[in-house]
Amino acid sequence: MQTVWKGVISFGLVSIPVQLFAATEEHGVSFRQIHVSDGGQIRYRRVCTLDGEEVSYDDIARGYELPDGHVVVLTEEDFAELPLASSRAIEVLSFADADTVDPVRLSRSYYCEPTGSGAKAYVLLRDALERTGKVALVKVALRTRETPAVLHPRDGVLVLHLLLWPDEVRTPRFGFLRDEITPRPRELQAAEAYIHTLSGTLDPPDLVDRYQAALRELVEAKVAGRQLEHPAPAHAGGADNLMEALRRSVEQAKQDRGTVAPARRPARKRAAKQAATKSVGAPQPTPARKTTSTKRSPVRKTAAKKSTEGG
Repeated sequence: MQTVWKGVISFGLVSIPVQLFAATEEHGVSFRQIHVSDGGQIRYRRVCTLDGEEVSYDDIARGYELPDGHVVVLTEEDFAELPLASSRAIEVLSFADADTVDPVRLSRSYYCEPTGSGAKAYVLLRDALERTGKVALVKVALRTRETPAVLHPRDGVLVLHLLLWPDEVRTPRFGFLRDEITPRPRELQAAEAYIHTLSGTLDPPDLVDRYQAALRELVEAKVAGRQLEHPAPAHAGGADNLMEALRRSVEQAKQDRGTVAPARRPARKRAAKQAATKSVGAPQPTPARKTTSTKRSPVRKTAAKKSTEGG
């Protein structure tokens, strides 16, 4: 992994030297744009719209266009003079519960590695966050931009999650939000049953990118000069209403999870119930034997008494 940033975590009066590494990487099949007729690769040139000349990177600067069309040119020297107090520091501002971070604000993630003599203070902060269940709300400047972020422990490492600023999250404005739509209780119960049936880990073992797998298979087939066999698409049976669709969804989810009870179980339950009903309705021989035994006891006691008096 390549270091993308070096600085310190400012934790009160404690400074923890760290370096950041990208925590994620995306996998995919990359393509090039080519000329169909001869297979030549298409390249794009940096051409000035005024003189039509190709421009090198050294002669390119960034410009801010004003409403009247004029452009203000900003050079790298201009950006370097901007006052960013946290340019080399991850400044801890406060702490919050881990579940209070809005996922829609999450952006890129970076692993923090302690450097130099900062390992002890690093482990102290990591363990304190783990024991309290908190995350550290911080502010950091990366690539000439100051960004809010959170620090949280994961697999023994502090992870820096960049956040969008609150005003960068759009407010949803959709017409249906103004309508009074209330699901029926039975529909809500069926939807909850479906959720409970499929509840499990966030990343199940069978979670794969089927599109990327099919794309690679397509490329391999092209190289080998063979045709791909396309399976017939599976058409799910339609449902007449929402409740019926929910019921079928729950049944299908149970089948996929292997939680459907065998068909024989209801028969055994009915047979056991019928047997219990017959036992309750039939005369019980056990109480009769107890009654007979109770009547005989006084007779034996009386006979024994007479025999004693005669002797």
